[in-house]
Amino acid sequence: MPKVWKKLAGAGPFMMMVLGGAAAAVGFNLLLIPVKLLSSGVSGVAMIIGYLSGLSIGWLYFALNLPILLWGYRVLGRRFIMLSIVNVLATTMFLQLLPERPFTDDRLLAAVFGGVLVGLASAVCLRSGGSTGGLDIVASIISRYRDLPVGLLVVLLNTVIVAALGIVKKDWNAALYSMLSIYLSGKVIDLVHTPHHKVTAFIVTNHTPELVSQLLTLPRGVTILRTRGAFTSEEKDMLMTVTTRFELAELRKMVRGVDPKAFVNVVQTIDVIGEFRRRPP
Repeated sequence: MPKVWKKLAGAGPFMMMVLGGAAAAVGFNLLLIPVKLLSSGVSGVAMIIGYLSGLSIGWLYFALNLPILLWGYRVLGRRFIMLSIVNVLATTMFLQLLPERPFTDDRLLAAVFGGVLVGLASAVCLRSGGSTGGLDIVASIISRYRDLPVGLLVVLLNTVIVAALGIVKKDWNAALYSMLSIYLSGKVIDLVHTPHHKVTAFIVTNHTPELVSQLLTLPRGVTILRTRGAFTSEEKDMLMTVTTRFELAELRKMVRGVDPKAFVNVVQTIDVIGEFRRRPP
C-alpha cells in the first residue's frame, strides 16, 4: 500500500496540470472565444491570430508555446517544464475537443467568469509546481537571471496585446472587456497562489547540509542562522532564502522531501537590495 500511495502522490501534480488545462479550455471555448475576447499572454496572441486568420486557436496556442517550452527546458528545472508541457498539451487537447459555444452572450459576464476560470487554472498549476506555459515560463527565466520588475513587464505586454485587438478589429469594447478579464485572472492567481513576485522563506531544520545543497539548485543564496527554541531550549539551524513565486512550489517540495518536520515561514518581500541571483547568466 505505501508504494501505491507514493505513486498516487507523484502523479498528483500531473493530474492537476490536466485539470488546469481543462479549466482553461472551458474558459476559452465557452466564455472568451465565442464573444471575441482575449486572455493574457501567449493565449491572447493565439486568439488574435485566430480571429484574424480563422486558424485553430488551440493549435496556434500549442505552436506559440513550443519554442518557449524548449527554451525553458534548457534553462529551468526539468520537472517544472515537464509539468508545464503536460498542461499545454492538455489545454490544446481540450480546446480541440470542446465546442466553441457561448455560455452567455453578455460580454461582461463572459469577461468576469472567463477571467476567473483562467486565473484559477493558472494558480492551480503554479501551486502544483508547473505553469500554463507562455509568460509564466518567460517570467520564471527572467526572474532567475535578472532582478527585473516582471509584473510590470507582463502588464505592458498584455496592454500591447489588448491594444492590438482594439486597433485591428476596431472594437474597443472588446479590448476593454479583455483587460477586465486579464485583470481578474491576475487577481485570482494572487489570491490562490501569492501576490508577491519575491518571497522570503525562513526554514527551521535539523537537516541543514542536505537542505542547503537542494536549495542552492534553485539557484538562490542561502543564509544559515543558529537559533534556539524558547520553550525547549533546543538549538537548530534556520535557513533564510529569497526566491520567486515561480519557484515557491519547488521549494516546498524540496523541504518536504528532505525534512517533513521542518518549520517553514514564507513572508512577502517588498524589495531586494544587492545581488539577488546566485549565478551569472
